Amino acid sequence: MRQAYQVAAVRAAERALMELVPDGALMGRAAAGLASVCASLLGQHPGHVYGTRIVVLAGSGDNGGDALYAGALLARRGASVTAITPGSGAHAGGTAALRAAGGRAQAGAAQDGAAQDGAAQDGAIGRADLIIDGLLGIGGRGGLREPFAGLAQRAEQARQAGATVVAVDLPSGIDADTGAVDGPAVRADVTVTFGAIKPGLLIDPGAGHAGTVELVDIGLGPYLKDGPAAASPQRHDISELLPRPGPESDKYRRGVLGLLAGSDRFTGAALLATGGAVHGGVGMVRVVTAQVAAALVRQVWPETVLTVHPDDPGWDLIGSVGRVQAWVAGPGMGTGPDAVARLTAILGTDLPVLVDADGLTILSQVKDLLPRAAPTLITPHAGELSRLLGTDGRSVEARRLEHAQRAADQLGVTVLLKGSTTVIASPAESEPVLVNPTGTPWLATAGSGDVLSGLAGALLAQGLEPAQAGLAAAYLHGLAGRLAAAPDPDSGEAPIGASDLVRALPAAFRSL
Repeated sequence: MRQAYQVAAVRAAERALMELVPDGALMGRAAAGLASVCASLLGQHPGHVYGTRIVVLAGSGDNGGDALYAGALLARRGASVTAITPGSGAHAGGTAALRAAGGRAQAGAAQDGAAQDGAAQDGAIGRADLIIDGLLGIGGRGGLREPFAGLAQRAEQARQAGATVVAVDLPSGIDADTGAVDGPAVRADVTVTFGAIKPGLLIDPGAGHAGTVELVDIGLGPYLKDGPAAASPQRHDISELLPRPGPESDKYRRGVLGLLAGSDRFTGAALLATGGAVHGGVGMVRVVTAQVAAALVRQVWPETVLTVHPDDPGWDLIGSVGRVQAWVAGPGMGTGPDAVARLTAILGTDLPVLVDADGLTILSQVKDLLPRAAPTLITPHAGELSRLLGTDGRSVEARRLEHAQRAADQLGVTVLLKGSTTVIASPAESEPVLVNPTGTPWLATAGSGDVLSGLAGALLAQGLEPAQAGLAAAYLHGLAGRLAAAPDPDSGEAPIGASDLVRALPAAFRSL
């Protein structure tokens, strides 16, 4: 797992370590790591640094010092380095080191009558091969204000023209703890972060500004006393989670999933959720759906066991379907009184349940269905979560970690919040928020969530805890999206539909 720590934990670790090492040692380690990454971006051999043009945007804090010292190291290797230090109070030691190495430092800001300085700064930024963003550190909150906002805009223009932007610790203007972006912010190609990854580098919208994240070890590890706030899995983490059948396995030991999905109007939801479940490793899928949807599922997925439900709120769903180990309820099932009765019956069992789509709409309208004692996973997108919490969907998108954790605590369930970054929050406060690293924007297509529901439900039925099932399903779902969109990476991505995800799931499993 890539573990991410909040600012308070990182600061405490830094203080503990600085008591044991000489003054300036941590900044020296950080600057050396930053310079090394920058050099690697400028070329494949050390000599390529010579003659390149580098601009350092240095604020008054330690990040500015890291950037200036790194600029000095690159200047000693022959780069032409210009530092722009807006405002006042630039790091004295870093500035002196840069000048001693042959670099230049331009004090002041391109604003309020400083037209000549502004033109010089614009020219330096526009000609740069690489720009180092050291404007703000991990303690910054809110969007950038002038003159920083203007410099961020000029850096973005240079990036669009071909320059590489490297952020120091995190892009300026990003909330390190949440990934929120509340105004202008730097957009980096690479972020070099020190000591520990910060949650805002993993979670959108901050993650979208960070680019590739490179971690430089400066020795904080033993001093990070608080647990991580977020964690993102690597391939081997997911591989270790996945259940595998043994010699004594049969279809019942591999798990039986009950799937309440689809209707005569929304037949596709039943088909797609069933496809995700069938390819999720479960031994049997019992599909409960309407007559028309059942006929289509029978044709496409003949291995399933079908139950056609009557439009009768008094029907005994649990007694009619047979034994299952977990339930998925919601995709395309409708929200009428009969659908409410069926969802209520499923939530009244002591089995793990995943609720999605129409099931979430019912939960937002019928408030006494949650919490429940048995394991429960909900898989909303931002709009669905906003209705459950009574808040604005844009606020959920802007602060994904905060709202997912709030919903988990308030509703007493595990929350998988879908979107550009999928985050999974558990009601247990000691557990870090889990962040899925896979996916592609092509996953934003109708029915994609239905496939995810079936896949996660299959993993629930095989015995995984809700957070584990959600994480493994999201990882495989994102991986299937990538494989479906670009089966040959050299040829680029192509648009995909949800059915393509179902077909790509076996390849996603094999890749682990």
